[in-house]
Amino acid sequence: QVYFVESGGGLVQSGGSLRLSCDVSGSIFSINRMAWYRQAVGKPRDLVATITSGSNTNYADFVKGRFTISRDGNSVYLQMNALKPEDTAVYYCNAYLREIGIYRAKDYWGQGTQVTVSS
Repeated sequence: QVYFVESGGGLVQSGGSLRLSCDVSGSIFSINRMAWYRQAVGKPRDLVATITSGSNTNYADFVKGRFTISRDGNSVYLQMNALKPEDTAVYYCNAYLREIGIYRAKDYWGQGTQVTVSS
């Protein structure tokens, strides 16, 4: 079993900041990559940022220079600055990991946290 605890979402005014946190626990052998995705109402789920076990990061163009992903062990964070109304979405934590006793790694997802940016 793998467990996710996401926190940090909420309502913020345009130009404000939020910091999302995601703690992953359970029967984990290793976590290769962690990421944040987001899904706005009526739209597909989009990749926001990724961070590897070696702390290499990658960002979607629409958040470059505003968002920063970081990782500490099995926890991943997303610092979001200069928020815009179009950043409004449910943000999902993702981990590509191997469970203890299972050979292949696969994607696991958190429950999502709502971020709403008012204009």
